[in-house]
Amino acid sequence: MDWPNYMGVKSCTVPWPWLLLWTYLLQRSSYPEPSSSSYSPSLRRLSSISFSRFRCHSNRKLQLLCQATAGTEPQSGLSVSGSKLAARSGQDRLLKVPISNIRNFSIIAHIDHGKSTLADKLLQVTGTVQNRDMKEQFLDNMDLERERGITIKLQAARMRYVYEDTPYCLNLIDTPGHVDFSYEVSRSLAACEGALLVVDASQGVEAQTLANVYLALENNLEIIPVLNKIDLPGAEPEKVLKEIEEVIGLDCSKAIFCSAKEGIGITEILDAIVQRIPAPRDTAKNPLRALIFDSYYDPYRGVIVYFRVIDGKVKKGDRIFFMASGKDYFADEVGVLSPNQIQVDELYAGEVGYIAASVRSVADARVGDTITHYGRKAESSLPGYEEATPMVFCGLFPVDADQFPDLRDALEKLQLNDAALKFEPETSSAMGFGFRCGFLGLLHMEIVQERLEREYNLNLITTAPSVVYRVNSVNGDTTLCSNPSRLPDPGQRKSVEEPYVKIELLTPKDYIGALMELAQERRGEFKEMKYIAENRASILYELPLAEMVGDFFDQLKSRTKGYASMEYSVIGYRESDLIKLDILINAEMVEPLSTIVHRDKAYSVGRALTQKLKELIPRQMFKVPIQACIGSKVIASEALSAIRKDVLAKCYGGDISRKKKLLKKQAAGKKRMKAIGRVDVPQEAFMAVLKLEREVL
Repeated sequence: MDWPNYMGVKSCTVPWPWLLLWTYLLQRSSYPEPSSSSYSPSLRRLSSISFSRFRCHSNRKLQLLCQATAGTEPQSGLSVSGSKLAARSGQDRLLKVPISNIRNFSIIAHIDHGKSTLADKLLQVTGTVQNRDMKEQFLDNMDLERERGITIKLQAARMRYVYEDTPYCLNLIDTPGHVDFSYEVSRSLAACEGALLVVDASQGVEAQTLANVYLALENNLEIIPVLNKIDLPGAEPEKVLKEIEEVIGLDCSKAIFCSAKEGIGITEILDAIVQRIPAPRDTAKNPLRALIFDSYYDPYRGVIVYFRVIDGKVKKGDRIFFMASGKDYFADEVGVLSPNQIQVDELYAGEVGYIAASVRSVADARVGDTITHYGRKAESSLPGYEEATPMVFCGLFPVDADQFPDLRDALEKLQLNDAALKFEPETSSAMGFGFRCGFLGLLHMEIVQERLEREYNLNLITTAPSVVYRVNSVNGDTTLCSNPSRLPDPGQRKSVEEPYVKIELLTPKDYIGALMELAQERRGEFKEMKYIAENRASILYELPLAEMVGDFFDQLKSRTKGYASMEYSVIGYRESDLIKLDILINAEMVEPLSTIVHRDKAYSVGRALTQKLKELIPRQMFKVPIQACIGSKVIASEALSAIRKDVLAKCYGGDISRKKKLLKKQAAGKKRMKAIGRVDVPQEAFMAVLKLEREVL
């Protein structure tokens, strides 16, 4: 049976059931839905449900019919030809393009401004990831990243986009989402020529937005402003545009308005990437130089290195040389990330990919290192390389002493993936055997601790975090000290220096006073305050890092009802009046409770610790003094009263000398017991005091 040329549909042969369905739909479309006057309430509800289900089912059949007859499908967001073109481009993304058609870019944004959602939509629209495989935060592989909404381990993705009938290769290089990983962010940005600056249209410019923009400007990147979440009721895009121009100084005349969740403005963003971000330099004939921006350990293939080729070419089988570590390996596998690993034969200047070369340690292929050929080495390495230096230290102890070997194995496995993690064995009289671990920052410490507990089923006790102090001795030596127990005696040290940070606080004007009070309490030095908008201010302070590793961020959020944000960077060491505060229980020093504090805060910290210990330590048969000391000087003291036995209970009469004799005998026994007795501090007391240290330090 021939199909009539109806509504522009071409003539073709169609089975008769489709014709019946089409005729029924045309007739049924003129009928009204069941009305209240025709049916009882229960029958009306049932017939409405049946009608709506039939309509949805028939609409789907109609779509399939149109697709079979005319070769088209109804539009949804993308045009029919556009969606097919995107899918085909996604499949062809391994095809080579000229260097002039390569675009390397990154997405920079504050936490929760929609960076991951925008990356997901770019992957979907370009056909890099099929709809059936798509999930939220596609590039975030760890459960911890999805729960916290931040990027811990960066990813890269190669996309293919056709602009004006010309194919382009777009390389998205993701960046971690926290200040602790600012070095990795800087290396990722160094591998790009441009960046998308994503700002929430309802929240405006925040602290991390500024910090990442400054990193991008230092690397001379082309920045494209993107206003996300314009579909929200509270969005004020014009106001936020003005804020970006005033605070950052970017020209926002060509800013893009988008909603990554709804798919608005995605095509405009892709067009802007092609038009405005410059192509890499054509240096394929030069000696190989490739920048490592990430690496991780695979138990079967060794270390997998993510890199961007700056100069030259690299192919499978080449003997490569890591210029900073001085190691050389053969490239067993070369490929691209799209976003899964796909092998290719060769990568040339401007391209982004990975190398598997059976590297045995992440330390041999550190972030920021330069890869070159072993036989034709480059004259100089790429600038900007530095080793990651731990800034925060803490002790990790297993609750169950039998788990110590498991903790050691778990730390060794984690270090294979994270070269910035440092650890060494430590022994504590209170908590037994454990490790002293160094981290890039507080978030890095929390992530490592949580991964140890989740992935390796460990129960851990974490001591109060401390920073690395620089001790200048009388004999001229300089030592680094992260553990209070290793601080030299007062007679041997000339001065103690501590790390300082420059911190920028962005807050609504109503909370300026509360934040200035918080910074002053933490020994902050006020530097500058300026209004970045009519009702928002930026406050700049310099304060010790040790004052930040406690509950500074929690206090910041609670005092401003969650509206303030912060960004900090380490600016160096400064000499301070620092002392070691010791805790003595029954005249015995308890090393795990020793801390390094500023002299002005020593009394308040000592008083808080002694009072808390008095509540937590069980009473003994003898009086127990609890003292906080600086050297031999006691600055705070509490006493735990003894449990007394009524030795006079049996004296129902007689001379008073009999009672005095019994009391004297009891006093001599308690004195002897105190001399040889030992006070065991329970585990719960240590955990509670460690929590208290985080609050008072």
